[in-house]
Amino acid sequence: MTDFVMSEGLAEPADLRPAPSGERRRPVWVVPDEVPAVVPRAARFTEARWVAKYRWAALTGDLGAALFGVSLALVVRFGAQINLGYVLLGAALPIAWLVCVALERGYETRYFGTGPEEFRSVIRAAVALTAVVAVTSYATKSQVARGFVVLAVPMTCFAAMFARWVLHRQISKRRFAGRCMRKVLVVGRNDQVTTLRRHLEERKTDGYVVVASCLPRGDAFEEPEPERLGRGEMDILKAVDEWDVEVVAVAADPELSGHSLRKLSWALEQRGVELIVSPGIVEVAGPRISIRPVAGLSLLHLERPSVSGGPHVLKNVFDRVVGCFLLLAVAPILLVTAVLVKLTSRGPVLFRQTRVGRGGEQFQMLKFRTMVIDAEERKAELHALNQGNGVLFKLRDDPRVTRIGRYLRRFSIDELPQLVNVLRGDMSLVGPRPPLPAEVAQYAIDDARRMLVKPGLTGLWQVSGRSDLTWEESMRLDLRYADNWSIALDLLILWKTARAVLGSDGAY
Repeated sequence: MTDFVMSEGLAEPADLRPAPSGERRRPVWVVPDEVPAVVPRAARFTEARWVAKYRWAALTGDLGAALFGVSLALVVRFGAQINLGYVLLGAALPIAWLVCVALERGYETRYFGTGPEEFRSVIRAAVALTAVVAVTSYATKSQVARGFVVLAVPMTCFAAMFARWVLHRQISKRRFAGRCMRKVLVVGRNDQVTTLRRHLEERKTDGYVVVASCLPRGDAFEEPEPERLGRGEMDILKAVDEWDVEVVAVAADPELSGHSLRKLSWALEQRGVELIVSPGIVEVAGPRISIRPVAGLSLLHLERPSVSGGPHVLKNVFDRVVGCFLLLAVAPILLVTAVLVKLTSRGPVLFRQTRVGRGGEQFQMLKFRTMVIDAEERKAELHALNQGNGVLFKLRDDPRVTRIGRYLRRFSIDELPQLVNVLRGDMSLVGPRPPLPAEVAQYAIDDARRMLVKPGLTGLWQVSGRSDLTWEESMRLDLRYADNWSIALDLLILWKTARAVLGSDGAY
């Protein structure tokens, strides 16, 4: 078995030479058969304090939301004539609401501040509470007013989600300031550790900060910063006690699995430390991953991405219905913009450009013209000033952009005519960025997977940096969307798009 060394903060470079063949060292994953009881150390009580505050705030918010929903339903449905039965029902519903949220894991520590998981628990609790009321009413043959239930439960759900959103915003601000973070020890091989560490630290709002790493003795560190190097030999349990971590993250490693990993989990459980294991499939979202028992083993199943059939029909219907409403809503803006473009510069109002859609089919994408009519001819003389990502040509202060065009680009108004492409079926509201044929010609074999779905008016690239992204980052986001898309993800991206457009980050 392979020996591991510690990578600890602010330490001198380690001697990473393999252990002499005659010297016995204890492998990092070996856990004693009898682990003595361990009292959690003071730093974990620091974590417990903010966790307790968050839990109480969530409980208070859910209770307040339930009281608000019930009170509103009673007043709207019955006015001043509320009988005793509905008063008792109104008093019982908030308690039942808290129980449903707890049963749906809405108060579990690992979900605090995660956003989507918290919101899903609230939505599932609303569905469960509705079912409980319906079954209880049927079983007891009581006549509960449907108007009361239909108003009370949804309003409670919306109010609770708003309260959780406020909590999420507050803890996100604290985490950006380095507070309310959970210290992580990463264990595994060098390449897996580097990848897992990068993903854990990518989003501070998730609340993970890597303070140390355990690597096999003999592995070299790829990033030779002083804070990433370590010295001395230390197994996982010693590292946990030394760095007082709250989470041990194990990168995919066949040598650290099975019974050794199970014994490690027992030892960490006594120390009050959470164990998380990366399956090594970093770009696949949770809904496609499930654990199923097979032949007495718990096996990880990876579902195929949805590229056809019912889900895509639903997506097409959603695109056309919502796109039609959006087009009607922005019609006055389209009319005013068309007049301004026509009056301020020579040339057509709309700019048509060939783009590649789903399955490699080409179509004419529509945009408001934001450049002078000879923009393509002048592109060659500006090529040396390219500030794009190496494949796309971008300039922050492009001299070819018209005066009105700068404002249209800043607030993405120039892209509104693409709603016509959505109604035609060429594009979707949400999807990968529509590529040019010249870009598709440079695709690697794996990159072509982004064309399994229709290109979108907005997407992960829009809410993650827009033109500021590198080519590799934008491609990674497009592939992630193509592999993991869902209607819920589309709704989330549409919501974030509005914030990105109003902030005008990366738009030029």
